[in-house]
Amino acid sequence: MRPGPVYDAAMQAVADTFPKTTRWTPSMPAAALTGGIDPVATLAAGRAVHRRGLLQQEAPLIVASAERLEPQTAAIIAQAMDDGGAPPLILIDESAEAEESPPLFLTDRVAFLCDLTGLSMREIGETTPDSPATAVVEDPEATLALIAARLGIPGVRPVLLALGAARALADGDEVTEADVAQAAALVLAPRALTLPEEMDEDSPAEETPKQEECANDGDTGGSRPLDDMVIDAVRARLPDGLLDTPPTLGKAGRGFSGSGAKRRGNRRGRPLPAKAGAPDGHARLDLVATLRAAIPWQTLRHRAAPDRTGVILRPSDLHVQRMEERADRVLVFTVDASGSSAMARLGEVKGAIELVLARAYARRDHVALVAFRKEQADTILPPTRSLVQAKRQLAALPGGGGTPLATGMEAGLRQALHARSRGMTPQMILLTDGRGNIAIDGTANRTKASEDAQQVARHLAASRIDTLVIDTGARPQAPLAELARNMHATYVPLPRAQASQISDVVADAL
Repeated sequence: MRPGPVYDAAMQAVADTFPKTTRWTPSMPAAALTGGIDPVATLAAGRAVHRRGLLQQEAPLIVASAERLEPQTAAIIAQAMDDGGAPPLILIDESAEAEESPPLFLTDRVAFLCDLTGLSMREIGETTPDSPATAVVEDPEATLALIAARLGIPGVRPVLLALGAARALADGDEVTEADVAQAAALVLAPRALTLPEEMDEDSPAEETPKQEECANDGDTGGSRPLDDMVIDAVRARLPDGLLDTPPTLGKAGRGFSGSGAKRRGNRRGRPLPAKAGAPDGHARLDLVATLRAAIPWQTLRHRAAPDRTGVILRPSDLHVQRMEERADRVLVFTVDASGSSAMARLGEVKGAIELVLARAYARRDHVALVAFRKEQADTILPPTRSLVQAKRQLAALPGGGGTPLATGMEAGLRQALHARSRGMTPQMILLTDGRGNIAIDGTANRTKASEDAQQVARHLAASRIDTLVIDTGARPQAPLAELARNMHATYVPLPRAQASQISDVVADAL
């Protein structure tokens, strides 16, 4: 959920429902959740002063930027929820990338999952009419468990959450069919992995022993089973395309990451929980964590050393700061500008790269451009964030000549390794038809060119450079697919694809 009118409306709805809330962000220390000794108040009062943590208060807790939660902190929240002493929890996922999300073991404990992506103000204002009074459900636990199984939802916790929602909707009365249907739509529908196909009403369905037993227990009057009616209610509440599985790009080896790598240090970045240790030339002292570790022992230490005044520190009390920052990412476009590619696809490739460049600029990625043709490979554009400069160099990219595929791959590898040496996270995108015919030494020898390309591919794999290979030929090339496997890269054949299609594939991989 990104900031905008819908985000503001959702936050206003939360404020209207819960006038008093507490708020925590991942940039705050985890001690604010659990509470404990307040070092500042303790030093001012001369005695141990304890503060209640946010998880020990009754006001609902809003966790902003939940996608940035560290597993250790998320485990603290999950443990408090399992113990039953946690306040109502509202997680706000503000991630901009698909791979960013709150820890799964934490979202699994949250009853309601609300996805506001792509919604307009008119859509969030729509309400569902109240369901008319329906029959009482004798065994809501079994009914919801059957519905969860038919929706492909694993585990017991979603069923228990849906049962709690149904009982809350009943408001002390007996749970009705309408309560079960609404609870399933609210809790189970967002977690659905499969959806049973609609059965033809004219085709008789074979009754299971459980259905026969239910039919003997009471007069159904020829009505449909309750779980089928609830499944229909869930189907009506599902957004279009929710269960569509996005196409995956087959890859032998590492995944094509969507962002820069995380790096841990002591100078800058997002703060992490302090760790025990003495400060040195690289690690800085975390004064608050050090005092928090030392204060509980002050009474005993002053008894052992009555002539000492102030806070008595021991080496075991020392804690140092930890920071985490995400490295900048550089996209190294390695483009085949040879005659075989220029005649058919270079124009579309240029258009696709220009679209990807605009997206990379919006994400603040660095972009480098390497082109290979004739007997050489040239770095047309070193890593930059200048969109104008990148477009200018791309427009002037010439085409024609032989295909020095291995030389181009080697030049792209050099750019990627150079970017890594500067602390960046390199990712290479190779666009070619795979018809290499110029060896690294400049000779026109297709066999040697293929051997050189395979050798560079092994170097890429050993260097662990994330690579995406886009086959821009008129038809998929098996040798290029094998080359991609050897470099542990994602291989995507796009015969006769337009610039927008190539751009979409690259954007999905990123």
